[in-house]
Amino acid sequence: MSQLRLLPFRLRAQATGLLATRAVPERNWRSRSSGPPAAFPSGLGGGSSSYMEAMYSAWLENPQSVHKSWDSFFQKTSEEASHAAPEGRPVPSQRTTTSKLVEDHLAVQSLIRAYQIRGHHVAQLDPLGILDADLDSFVPSDLITTIDKLAFYDLGEADLDKEFQLPTTTFIGGSENTLSLREIIRRLESTYCQHIGLEFMFINDVEQCQWIRQKFETPGVMQFSSEEKRTLLARLVRSMRFEDFLARKWSSEKRFGLEGCEVMIPALKTIIDKSSEMGIENVILGMPHRGRLNVLANVIRKDLEQIFCQFDPKLEAADEGSGDVKYHLGMYHERINRVTNRNITLSLVANPSHLEAVDPVVQGKTKAEQFYRGDTQGRKVMSILVHGDAAFAGQGVVYETFHLSDLPSYTTNGTVHVVVNNQIGFTTDPRMARSSPYPTDVARVVNAPIFHVNADDPEAVIYVCSVAAEWRNTFNKDVVVDLVCYRRRGHNEMDEPMFTQPLMYKQIHRQVPVLKKYADKLIAEGTVTLQEFEEEIAKYDRICEEAYGRSKDKKILHIKHWLDSPWPGFFNMDGEPKSMTCPTTGIPEDMLTHIGTVASSVPLEDFKIHTGLSRILRSRADMTRKRLVDWALAEYMAFGSLLKEGIHVRLSGQDVERGTFSHRHHVLHDQEVDRRTCVPMNHLWPDQAPYTVCNSSLSEYGVLGFELGYAMASPNALVLWEAQFGDFHNTAQCIIDQFISTGQAKWVRHNGIVLLLPHGMEGMGPEHSSARPERFLQMSNDDSDAYPVFTEDFEVSQLYDCNWIVVNCSTPASYFHVLRRQILLPFRKPLIIFTPKSLLRHPEAKSSFDQMVSGTSFQRVIPEDGKAAQAPGQVRRLIFCTGKVYYDLVKERSSQGLDGQVALTRLEQISPFPFDLIRQEAERFPGAELVWCQEEHKNMGYYDYISPRFMTILGRTRPIWYVGREPAAAPATGNRNTHLVSLRKFLDTAFDLRAFEGKTF
Repeated sequence: MSQLRLLPFRLRAQATGLLATRAVPERNWRSRSSGPPAAFPSGLGGGSSSYMEAMYSAWLENPQSVHKSWDSFFQKTSEEASHAAPEGRPVPSQRTTTSKLVEDHLAVQSLIRAYQIRGHHVAQLDPLGILDADLDSFVPSDLITTIDKLAFYDLGEADLDKEFQLPTTTFIGGSENTLSLREIIRRLESTYCQHIGLEFMFINDVEQCQWIRQKFETPGVMQFSSEEKRTLLARLVRSMRFEDFLARKWSSEKRFGLEGCEVMIPALKTIIDKSSEMGIENVILGMPHRGRLNVLANVIRKDLEQIFCQFDPKLEAADEGSGDVKYHLGMYHERINRVTNRNITLSLVANPSHLEAVDPVVQGKTKAEQFYRGDTQGRKVMSILVHGDAAFAGQGVVYETFHLSDLPSYTTNGTVHVVVNNQIGFTTDPRMARSSPYPTDVARVVNAPIFHVNADDPEAVIYVCSVAAEWRNTFNKDVVVDLVCYRRRGHNEMDEPMFTQPLMYKQIHRQVPVLKKYADKLIAEGTVTLQEFEEEIAKYDRICEEAYGRSKDKKILHIKHWLDSPWPGFFNMDGEPKSMTCPTTGIPEDMLTHIGTVASSVPLEDFKIHTGLSRILRSRADMTRKRLVDWALAEYMAFGSLLKEGIHVRLSGQDVERGTFSHRHHVLHDQEVDRRTCVPMNHLWPDQAPYTVCNSSLSEYGVLGFELGYAMASPNALVLWEAQFGDFHNTAQCIIDQFISTGQAKWVRHNGIVLLLPHGMEGMGPEHSSARPERFLQMSNDDSDAYPVFTEDFEVSQLYDCNWIVVNCSTPASYFHVLRRQILLPFRKPLIIFTPKSLLRHPEAKSSFDQMVSGTSFQRVIPEDGKAAQAPGQVRRLIFCTGKVYYDLVKERSSQGLDGQVALTRLEQISPFPFDLIRQEAERFPGAELVWCQEEHKNMGYYDYISPRFMTILGRTRPIWYVGREPAAAPATGNRNTHLVSLRKFLDTAFDLRAFEGKTF
């Protein structure tokens, strides 16, 4: 009896522990349940026994005082108790016996929950049988791995054949409501401890947990027809024989084959098949290089001869640019899905060696495709991301991308993540590569279910992938499939893995390939014959050989055949611009006035704005009446005019809705109604294109990658990413270096992404001053030593040949024009704009409507037009500059009375370098000394870029002197006085007309 008295306390402690560590609190379970309270008693799943005891005590006193479900339950257990006492022994009191049965049922519910939570820890996931898929070596004490573990629940071997009522939180019973304890354990082990390991009990949505339980616990749920098995075998044949063919033909070539995880091909095809069945029409994939050629061949269905010819070292490139290695290339293909007989569009996005860098790019492209289709729920377009285990755990951009998954302006309504878990990095053991038990644990932050599966069990893999696709298309949430596999060769085919993993690779060398295992299984069960299997192999081998023969006839490589994001109709049939001209970028004055009026008003009635914002709107209205614009209003007019022309505009970044410097205010907030907002830009015209402005998460790498992907989808959109401060782009350097700067050269991929980078030396310290223009200019591809040939279309031709455009506008009108030119050009190039900070409110930094009306255009160079221009022969010094420093120079020139002797010329566009206009300016002032002035330090900024180009265009006949701050390690000083002293010093030098006397260049 003492044991019986202690039992409730033990179970209560166990239940409390379970709830505290992983489970959802029982009060949340009740409050979130959509059913009536009656569903709760049998759905406790390991909840507090005191609650059940209270119900039982109330029932003993008055059976009508509890819900009928409790009444039924206690009647049944009482009847069982009355028959359970052995003959010849005194029958204990009804309450004691019933309490024992109640506690045993609670114990069984705790046991079921334990398997649901921790069963994956003992699942047989490693196909090699030498490692645990997780790094936790312990075996959970609440799983019945040996018969003595029953004691954990105060149960014994004698209880194994007793029948227990099953809770509603399990489906192991199928149509049965009770099972013996022995059968309960057997079914739980079959579901949770075999070749599939499930992690989902951390999800705080009962409906979603129930959905997963039903998919995996229901008896007999993982059954396949003979036809499905034969299809799976055929897909495995293609996957494995493709790798074998490449290994035979090009044994010494790197190809990053899929050997050891050949099941990934049928896995991806299953996800696509199931998604197509549920209505998906467009799938966008991102993946690293391992298995990419196989995916291109057998998932995307790239022509085999185009893949094989990539191995020919004599193949000449037909396209301009550098091209890329074959295992980085992408592809776009529309075809019929053979399983569903529906159209499906597949796009594999090109990716550099930076393994996870493509993740946010894929998500951005997916979001854009959904946007243009009006697919707000993600019912037509979805993404699949393939990862390696080491990169998935190690790369921070994975975490950044996950945190975009449920943000309103970034969600793609769920992604299927497939992790090719080699259980090794390049040479690094998992124990040295991550601190988490699984490489997939990062996905838990967004409540994504994680399905681990032994990759040597193809049927388990296919079932898991089918469920994953169904999950994504049912709940529109992320899901992870962890294919626990191995890598038959080294990191690449030339690498020797035995140096660092000798025991693992001894086992791998003994490992029977998955194709043979599965073929033997199907032959043994009579699903296929040996002859049919051999014929399937011979058939695909013949396809490969024939394609190989055709590949020898190819002499030229067309990179554009590997384009992952074509723009139908934008270019001509040869992929070239339809013209090489750019129309003027000005707009009618009535349009400027209309946009200015809307920008200074609140389009919604009864909408109370902040009093400070009222002053800003009044100021905008006043400028509009005076036909003036500041920086914010110029941006408004550029965006608004493009919206009228049907161009979608999307502005994204940290705090862009208001603007870091509180200048933009594109989203108005009602001061009296929570979360009521207004975007006046969307109230400009009745049939305008939509404007999206969205504050991003505090991420640069992930968000810039996302916006780059968004800009890939269509040329008819202006997509902008604004850094909070210009130097913050350095945490997105991978996207800038690997995608933006080089994307067209490597992959023939045009992209019109715009980067807005606040820049300026204003005494605010080293971290908020420089947008590092020198880095962008160093990566510009125009030749500093080649004297250009000036033609009629020189400006447009120069823009077409460059890899990106770098500008530093000094006026709002320049900013307005360069944004419009970005869309009006007959091609797309990335645009880097160094935007101002103090100039946003500088009284002189305003432009007239006259500089923006129809017939006006962006000026790459703004020439001197003041007193010095009236008598150019008397000008002694011509100072070239860019950006904010112009205003310091103008003020200083005026204060020293040198307006007639010193000319100031501004470079609005720095790269590609405006050779033609610089030559004109230099020739206009033939007797003037040439100076380049910048506020940045000499080893930063623009001087190292412009100096050799000046020398080229001037034929090295005249020097270009440097004026600015001295070289330094930090971009700017943190001391206000030091900043002002250095400013004073270089301004004095700039206007000291004898500063360079006697010096040689």
